[in-house]
Amino acid sequence: MEKMKAAKGGLTAHLDHKDEEGLMLLDKNRSKDFDDLESGGVQEANLCRLNGDLAVKQQVLGANLKAEICPDPCKQERLVSLDVFRGMTVVAMILVDFGGGAWTAINHSPWDGITFADFVVPAFLFIVGVSLSLNHKAMEDKRKASVKIVRRALKILVVGLILQGGYIHGVKDLSYGVDLQLFRIMGVLQRIAIAYAIVAFFEVCSSKRYMADANESFSGIVRIYCWQWVAALLLISLYLVLLYGLYVPDWHFELIGDNSSQVNVVKCNVRGSMSPACNAVGYVDRLIMGLSHLYKRPAYKRTQECSLSSPLSGPLPVNAPSWCLAAFDPEGLLSSIPAIVTCFIGAHYGHVLLHMKGHKRQVSHWLASGFVMIFFGLLLEAAGMPLNKQLYTLSYTLVTAGAVALAFSATFVLVDIYKWRSSTAVFKWIGVHSLMIYALLASGVLPVVLQGFYWKRPENNVIQILLKSLGF
Repeated sequence: MEKMKAAKGGLTAHLDHKDEEGLMLLDKNRSKDFDDLESGGVQEANLCRLNGDLAVKQQVLGANLKAEICPDPCKQERLVSLDVFRGMTVVAMILVDFGGGAWTAINHSPWDGITFADFVVPAFLFIVGVSLSLNHKAMEDKRKASVKIVRRALKILVVGLILQGGYIHGVKDLSYGVDLQLFRIMGVLQRIAIAYAIVAFFEVCSSKRYMADANESFSGIVRIYCWQWVAALLLISLYLVLLYGLYVPDWHFELIGDNSSQVNVVKCNVRGSMSPACNAVGYVDRLIMGLSHLYKRPAYKRTQECSLSSPLSGPLPVNAPSWCLAAFDPEGLLSSIPAIVTCFIGAHYGHVLLHMKGHKRQVSHWLASGFVMIFFGLLLEAAGMPLNKQLYTLSYTLVTAGAVALAFSATFVLVDIYKWRSSTAVFKWIGVHSLMIYALLASGVLPVVLQGFYWKRPENNVIQILLKSLGF
């Protein structure tokens, strides 16, 4: 030990005047950042910069010193507000799934317009973006990071296929299983898996850039993550070109009854239609996945053209158009393109948390961005682009992302700044176990399992008794 000290002292003694000034500057910055750390102001980027400074000092001294600030650079404590917000979103989805059929205020809009329910999926996508921007900063090995991304995306995808592919028939049906010819390919979790994989790969490619280059400014953040911004703009452009420029021809579908079948023809021959029957989103899904693999109970079946009880489900009007009986997937392929942009927006909010120093600057930027997105979304609606969740229009993308961003900002202020921890503990627990709770409750796994235990007759089970008592 004494020899090492002597060697270190001897080497330091031979440093020139310029090197000594550099070390003094590093020590001064490190001391300043330690003061900020004690006051709670250092974010992940500051910790990484400290470790980078230590690495430079190690090279100058030639000593095999260890980083003293944090054993794992770029690793920060779990963001409690993100868990709370995720938990609140899961609760909202459960409320929509179980109560939307009875209360129109929390049910999805049949077509144009938005309701409370239409903010849930964008909230999940936004949360995924924030989360992965924080998680992937510590990954130095791109190959290992890419393998982890693929594994996680596949896990979410497989769970989504099982839960939403038609294998489980719902809380009022004790049977299970699905005909592979009618298997639903897309769904909420499948869309999340696609968005997660794409945004995460961009995040990993950006993670090797030195985080201090952001210079704690919006322009610096954009400079570091410029390819994410380029990708988001290209995705929006591609979606708009296809949505308004793709030619939608006439199409037909077959309704098969017990002893008969009927072929229905839908007349289109248009471009840029936003109607339920002739939009490009449905056309792409029918062309690539096939009509039999789409969602069988689309929200547009509750429109006035298709339901006498609109906006609730009801019997068909006498002169209802044939497309009222056709399948349509609200989580289709083309409409997943702007959904990826929502995930990119969430990632940007995570970047602000990483690079901008001070809660006031962070929240101010978040709030300003949220209001700007809402403004431009409403401006697009006024210009003729409807707020439509089924098509995931750009106006819908901006309005929902902006509203979700404002809600997350408020949660961050209350939970992480004002420390509302005990009152939000339940939501935090749900958020930490969100996938499990989503699978058990929101996708109906737990109710299906529980109603398998009944007394004398299948309808005498705890789930059906509960539903009857609530008026369902």
